[in-house]
Amino acid sequence: MKRCFSCVTLLFVAVQFGAGALRAEFVSVRHPEGLLRGFLVLRAPGGAVIANGDLIQSLHGDRLTNRLVFHFRDGSLQDEISVFSARKQFRLLSDHLVQRGPTFPYPIEVSIDAASGRVTVRHRKNGSEKVIEERMELPPDLANGMMVTLLKNIAPDTVSTTVPLLAATPKPRLVKLHITRMGAEPFSVGRASYKANRFNVKVEIGGLAGLAASVLGKQPLDTSVWILAGDAPVFVRSEGQFYPGGPVWRVELASPDYPRTSAR
Repeated sequence: MKRCFSCVTLLFVAVQFGAGALRAEFVSVRHPEGLLRGFLVLRAPGGAVIANGDLIQSLHGDRLTNRLVFHFRDGSLQDEISVFSARKQFRLLSDHLVQRGPTFPYPIEVSIDAASGRVTVRHRKNGSEKVIEERMELPPDLANGMMVTLLKNIAPDTVSTTVPLLAATPKPRLVKLHITRMGAEPFSVGRASYKANRFNVKVEIGGLAGLAASVLGKQPLDTSVWILAGDAPVFVRSEGQFYPGGPVWRVELASPDYPRTSAR
């Protein structure tokens, strides 16, 4: 089985094959991003917490830095830092993803410099570290590290859209993510009721590679992402794979725990 990495921003999609040249389909900035701090939990299919997440976003001019870290109970780590501009349209500048520890069958580190097209992949093979360095013609609407941000800004009348993603197998390749709006679904916080727009994210692998993935049973499962509807859209939860062939994990917002204090 080939090594590969997942796109987490928080979107949680992984692929094993590549695709050809992709047409740019930018997502316009509808809701300006800013400073952000959020706490997340990652749950196994049975509901048990397997990791805690920390999301930190900072703003410098029209440049945003987004870091999402998951610390697993078994000591594993997933850490992704993406830098992107948000002037009229979202555009990736750089992305750095690390997956390591016993949770991940194939530890990997991937660095993307979107301006120069330089891509570096570090992985282990037969007990030794291997490094792949390539210069690629990357599409300007690359979605690595920005999926949740893009979903928050998709226009309400947009039924579906397609964006490119760079994956590593471990060789870096481009694939398509087809995003479809699935409608609004209710949820509650205490006694308050809300609605979240559910998006389905499907990996599209064109040509013979896509046919092979289907035949061999290596087509990645679709990912579902829920975004709070309305004028202030925010991430609610997601369900998807973190690596090829892996289980479907659920990412949710975390509630803080406070230490008990004696009443005076």
